[in-house]
Amino acid sequence: MDNSKLHTQLAKLFPKEQVFTDEFSCLVKGTDAGLYRLIPKAVVKVNSEEEVIRLLQFCNRENISVTFKAAGTSLSGQTISDSILMEIGQGFEFSAITENGKTATFGVGLTGTAANRMLQRYRRKLGPKPASINSAKIGGILANNASGSSYGIKYNSYNTVKSMRIIFADGTLLDTSDNESRKQFMETHPEFIEKINALHLEATENKEIKNRISTKFNLKNTCGYGVNSLIDFSDPVDILQHLMIGSEGTLGFISQATFETVHDARLKATAMIYFPNLRDVCQAILPLRSCSVSAAELMDRNALRAVEEQAGMPAELKLLPENASALLIDTSADDNETLSAQIREIEEKLAHIETLFPIRFTTDNSLYNLYWNVRNGLFTSAAAARPRNTACVIEDIAFEAEVLGDALTDVRDLLVRTGYADAVMWGHLLDGNVHFTVFPDINSPEGIQKYAQFMHELCSLVALKHHGSLKAEHGTGRNMAPFVEKEWGTEIYGLMKRIKSAFDPQRILNPGVIINDDKDVFIKNLKNIPSANPIIDKCIECGFCEVTCPSKNLTMTPRQRIVAYRYLKPKPISYSLDETCATDGLCGIACPVGIDTGTLVKELRWENVGKWGNFIAGSIAANMDKVSSTVRQLLKVPHTVARIIGYNRMENIARGLFKVGDGLFPLWTRYTPSGAAKIKQDIFPADPSASSASSGSPLVVYFPSCITRTMGTVPAQNEAGDTPAKMLSVLQKAGYTVIIPEGKESLCCGMAFSSKGFRKQAKKKESELNDALLEASRNGELPVVCDMSPCLLHMRETLDPRLKLYDQVEFIHDFLLDKLTFEKQPISIAIHTTCSSTKMHLEEKLKTVAELCAEKVIVPDDVYCCGWAGDRGFFYPELNNSALAPLKHGIGDATEGFSNSRTCEIGLSINSGVAYKSLVYLVDRAAEGR
Repeated sequence: MDNSKLHTQLAKLFPKEQVFTDEFSCLVKGTDAGLYRLIPKAVVKVNSEEEVIRLLQFCNRENISVTFKAAGTSLSGQTISDSILMEIGQGFEFSAITENGKTATFGVGLTGTAANRMLQRYRRKLGPKPASINSAKIGGILANNASGSSYGIKYNSYNTVKSMRIIFADGTLLDTSDNESRKQFMETHPEFIEKINALHLEATENKEIKNRISTKFNLKNTCGYGVNSLIDFSDPVDILQHLMIGSEGTLGFISQATFETVHDARLKATAMIYFPNLRDVCQAILPLRSCSVSAAELMDRNALRAVEEQAGMPAELKLLPENASALLIDTSADDNETLSAQIREIEEKLAHIETLFPIRFTTDNSLYNLYWNVRNGLFTSAAAARPRNTACVIEDIAFEAEVLGDALTDVRDLLVRTGYADAVMWGHLLDGNVHFTVFPDINSPEGIQKYAQFMHELCSLVALKHHGSLKAEHGTGRNMAPFVEKEWGTEIYGLMKRIKSAFDPQRILNPGVIINDDKDVFIKNLKNIPSANPIIDKCIECGFCEVTCPSKNLTMTPRQRIVAYRYLKPKPISYSLDETCATDGLCGIACPVGIDTGTLVKELRWENVGKWGNFIAGSIAANMDKVSSTVRQLLKVPHTVARIIGYNRMENIARGLFKVGDGLFPLWTRYTPSGAAKIKQDIFPADPSASSASSGSPLVVYFPSCITRTMGTVPAQNEAGDTPAKMLSVLQKAGYTVIIPEGKESLCCGMAFSSKGFRKQAKKKESELNDALLEASRNGELPVVCDMSPCLLHMRETLDPRLKLYDQVEFIHDFLLDKLTFEKQPISIAIHTTCSSTKMHLEEKLKTVAELCAEKVIVPDDVYCCGWAGDRGFFYPELNNSALAPLKHGIGDATEGFSNSRTCEIGLSINSGVAYKSLVYLVDRAAEGR
């Protein structure tokens, strides 16, 4: 079927907003984390089982291949297509927790972290814990039989899935938890069932095949199909259910799964143990398997060297000898006595192995996090330091404990000999599962040939010499498909080919993945890695950035913006790439190599700033006091009119003006603030009744941002006084004398100009504020508090480091708690951590202060950046609405909302129906001076 006809047929089957056929959308949506690129002919977003069935029936009828994509974080090329790509939509983000958390059903569109967050209250978690769990979705975790740092042989998807709903290539739906569905499927698919039974008999009756399968699956193994299903089960439906796990979308589509969850112990302890070499650390695997160990993470010297220069790393890393290796051991329990006993057992079992330093466990939270930061930073640092224009390939192998030391030594020798001596090696020691990075130059024929030779030698070393797994948890994909037969042998590989034929006789499901007769497929369709911009050149397109992006369900994600910029740079794509990017920086936190795509977008805005825009920005910057005064008065007008004609009618008029103006007028709502009261003095004495005032009032500089000086309250708040008034009240109650910088009406941190690309004007305002704050704070002697977290973060990034700068939440938490008495208010509230607060690690401080003030504090799940993005919520409200789609459900029974950014609070109010305001309102209501 030609493309035109295909697009026409799909348009008849699905709503137009769910079908993407243009070059731009197909390129960016067709990208995954692997090193391969295929561009689909069409991308179809599905939101229900009915839509999946409709699409598969069409593909089956027309003999058109289709590939499934969830998060696209897989590494082996299993979620790309040059035909139809089926993208999992929000309709598959559902859950049901049962048996007090012991079992849980999740739709395949939820991330692993979202699932674990729901289980947390029951002290339960999913068994699989891949490194990508924050981004990887349930569908991908199942399709790749992911495991991660948990004991992967015991707690992978294969061993923890209880039931699932499967849609097969012909569109048939099977619910393995429903006896009637099982019975009906067996009656309507007798040939399929007969083939599954024949495969089972062949695998179990041939002792050589049975023993080989059993032996191979003593290790983690995701190379080829999970043929252990053929010998572990006898019921054909149980067999096919477990064959689905790790099948990478080649056998059918899993729409939901019910898991048997794992206990998540409350208390944790960890130890970082250093060994002289890789062989010595490998001796720990067998003793540790008999202990209560949550994780045992191996790190070689290259891995430790990759992070040793980073701030906060343990000092001993730099002192380690050349061949040293480390092991990070984690153990957990529900009580201190049990935890202590487990620690003693581990120490006793490892006492005979030479270590560079004595084994010391810690339960200190900061040290615990420090050690795990070493582990979690390995890939980040290695990938960021790789040569330009090279790919980042993470290999994934496993060996039996008895040969692990020899095998890893051989792998290290191979890496050195083939030109990849800088490879970083780490892994999950309990499973004998090791990862390492190589950085091939896949832009040149020589680089591709070098990589191909390395892969052939690696596969022989792993599969033939040491009888290991070529893939332990990352899936076969295209990367390892040519080598499956080498690992398993002709007979068992033949069983795998028959499995594929039984499930998918027309071979329409993800063809070329797992089963592929092309021995060179692993070096075909490789991604070209261009030099596009230093800000993004290190991007490996992993997709970790996508989950927190506010525009992910509206236009594009950070990964997609980078792909568009790399390959479609000349094209005009401003709405998707620029106008709906919140530039919030959360993608930089999630990114393994620290790329903030918002920085790229800001650069594009700077490049496109025109003379007229510069003139307007310059005029505003030079007349900030007059602009603020004018806006204060204008903000009062709509509320005055609304009180006369009614707020519903006023909002209808505002929506009409917004639509007619097509971006000229901002969208006004009842939650748009009225004008703030002007601050008329610069010094505010402490409350004389405060205890600290009697011993000499402490001084603090308070910088009310231009936003809070301009935007006041809304009627829905039911509370008089704007943010500066409440901030002053709290500070004075705590016994502080408050100094406001001179010329406050003209001051601005410059962030509003910087985010729009007006660099010159931003520098001007930054310089003015810097001088004013240095003068007011006596050159940094006095602390400075600001009432807008985005402004405060920008100030920290741009102003003189002598200034001690604090957000309102941080200052209250760090300086005022011992100066105030709190009375919990009998209310249920929701709190929102802004992007800037997240980047400043203020989440827990915000929650701590809120819990002192209110009886119930709710932190809504799956709400990240609000998408208001300065003023974008006024002109692109769809961005704010999309970002906060889960909020209304997430606030539960909250009657009020609190945050620490006035503009963010507008969008939060609109999308929750609850008036959000600054946390200082709550503190002022609940606290009194001591």
